[in-house]
Amino acid sequence: MARTPAGLVKAEPGPPFEITFDGRTVTALPGQSIAAALWGAGILAWRTTREGGRPRGAFCGIGQCYDCLATVNGEPNRRACLVPAQPGDAITTQEGHGHAELSV
Repeated sequence: MARTPAGLVKAEPGPPFEITFDGRTVTALPGQSIAAALWGAGILAWRTTREGGRPRGAFCGIGQCYDCLATVNGEPNRRACLVPAQPGDAITTQEGHGHAELSV
């Protein structure tokens, strides 16, 4: 096997699968987080800030900073760096706090 991280641990990942981001098809691999799949597709931001609407994506990558919040399958405020991608997941850009229906 090649001298790659996967080769060194003799990893044999399963076949890639599809998820969507704002309706765009993205390819993910088994065991990949949603953030990793989005990064792999060149998508660097999937949330906007509450104040000012500035774009945000993964920052710390370990679930501590909450910059990577996304709406996953209709559920807001999911940390994309911690949530494993699953076949058919629908990720959408999260606007602000993710609860627009509660805004007055």
